[in-house]
Amino acid sequence: MYEIFDVELLRSALRMAIPLILAAFGGLLCERSGVVNIALEGMILAGAFFGVLGSYYTGNAWLGMLAGMLSGGIMGAMHAILTQRMKMNHIVSGVALNILALGSTTYLLRLIYKNAGGSPYVSGLPVWRLGLFEKIPFFGPLFGSNNVLFYLTILIGIGLSFLLFKTPTGLRIRAIGENPNAASSAGIAVKRLRYITIIISGILGGLSGVYLSLGNLNMFTEGMSGGRGYIALAVVIFGKWSPSGVVGAAIFFGFFDALQMRLQGQDVFGISIPSEFMLMIPYFLTIIVLAGFLTKSVPPASLGVNDDD
Repeated sequence: MYEIFDVELLRSALRMAIPLILAAFGGLLCERSGVVNIALEGMILAGAFFGVLGSYYTGNAWLGMLAGMLSGGIMGAMHAILTQRMKMNHIVSGVALNILALGSTTYLLRLIYKNAGGSPYVSGLPVWRLGLFEKIPFFGPLFGSNNVLFYLTILIGIGLSFLLFKTPTGLRIRAIGENPNAASSAGIAVKRLRYITIIISGILGGLSGVYLSLGNLNMFTEGMSGGRGYIALAVVIFGKWSPSGVVGAAIFFGFFDALQMRLQGQDVFGISIPSEFMLMIPYFLTIIVLAGFLTKSVPPASLGVNDDD
């Protein structure tokens, strides 16, 4: 019997969890302000594509990362305009933006690179090594050497937790998610604050896509987001709309994603399981989580409700 559970599996689980954590942080911030962000899937896809495009034309992965974040922020601004100014249903707006991202990235991929499958390889983001920390048993292999976005995600998580629960701005964000009309009566600029949170959500979604393209493969492939935006929303629900809960839930999904990759082509307890079944595991878990936790978790009271609805 081969060894399934080892440090390398946990390391893979963390790598798989990072894009989910980044996107879920964006979804969490957005939903705490009362806005549903189904468009995370499209934001991830746009971030992955324009991150590679920026690196391709400049030869600089850092500029590519900025391009990916900018593209996500633009999609966030579009979602904000559609939902807050034009009063469009949040789900409808998100789905429309996802379709736009999928169609436009596929078209631009073929137009720019003359290739229907994927882009050429480009300069990727660097791997940071923490020196002596790498030599610590167990923790060294997990945290001592990772892509720069791995460490940036940790800082974002700490900052987001502090913002939401330790600052007046965080209190205002949570207030407009619970009762926007009462918050408006108290002098809080509901619409402006929602614009800001939605745009930041888009930037984080774009950064998630950058991790997939410039922090992992150093290229872009069609449909690279692979449903991670939808899984990220399940992570927000599973994590009960808290940054620490989001991290735990994302690692849970990341672990089973890494596990299905480890089990592909292997016999489990002497049984040969088709690889297609293994690929279903993350999405199957998403359905279970949504079915089991949607009724148990308590979302912001005015989630999906505009300030003057």
